[in-house]
Amino acid sequence: MTYARTEPTDQEPDIRARPPLVREFLLVAGLFLAYKFGRQAANGHVEEAFRNAGNVWDLERALHLPGEGAVQGLLLHSQPLIHAANTYYAAVHFPATVLFLVWLYWRRPRHYVRSRRVLAALTGAALVLHLLFPLAPPRMLPVAGLVDTGQVYGPTVYGQTPATDTMANQFAAMPSLHVGWAVMVAVGLIVATRSRWRWLWLLHPALTLLVVVGTANHYWLDAIVVGAMLAVALAVFRLLPAARTVPARQSRPDLRGSVEGSPVPAYSGGGAPEAFASDAPAGSAAPRAFASAVPSPSFGAVDGSAEPADGADAGSRAPARAGAVR
Repeated sequence: MTYARTEPTDQEPDIRARPPLVREFLLVAGLFLAYKFGRQAANGHVEEAFRNAGNVWDLERALHLPGEGAVQGLLLHSQPLIHAANTYYAAVHFPATVLFLVWLYWRRPRHYVRSRRVLAALTGAALVLHLLFPLAPPRMLPVAGLVDTGQVYGPTVYGQTPATDTMANQFAAMPSLHVGWAVMVAVGLIVATRSRWRWLWLLHPALTLLVVVGTANHYWLDAIVVGAMLAVALAVFRLLPAARTVPARQSRPDLRGSVEGSPVPAYSGGGAPEAFASDAPAGSAAPRAFASAVPSPSFGAVDGSAEPADGADAGSRAPARAGAVR
């Protein structure tokens, strides 16, 4: 019989699964620095970025995706609303992801390790795509007819001259890590908690998607591509399901009576088989010899540990049965 142990998501944190704090701080800090400097390393390629932008715009129209201008038009009806959208784009992206990792590290260490790996893989793959496929955002594309809301209404995290911006690479629209990280935060929190309200975390990526499109910083395709990349990363690192099923080990005695992890024949748990005891001639020593030669482990423990039974008791039952036949 196989037993399973599941790890409930609302249990107290398992401190044994928590990685060393200093090491994790350095790893996460390195991840964010790689993100920033990697985007800067991909700067330039202005002509290629605008050529790719035209191709993406034409592909979206061929796929009949909704125009980015429809979302921006809703935001432009209210100056406080567009200002709030710009603030969300500039101020929520990094802090929300950092708080997500800190909370997982402290409260759900096992989920933290998997989530950090997924985020690292997603970010690394995105930086490679930034290098291979520079893309100007829709706010820079004249044919799109969109407003650069960050520059017009503020606040903005980008310089006025994209080609010389030393703070960020403005030609790294594909894929949108704003959307990718937001989806990962929502998925990670939904998996790691059991509250009935946990599905409300999906509002974070939904709001992020509307913000990045409405402020003309990303195309719809930027979000679609990062969603596909995240799905691959989740499949590779098996974040879902989070409750891990661990089969318990079963035991069998080896020739010397020691316990090893493997299934045990059903007849070995209660001394000698009755067939051998009842068919033996009366007064024969064979039943006692056979019974004492076979160890009798007990399988009462769920964790698969075996406890040998008393050899004298196991051996005494066989001659008793033999005497009864006589």
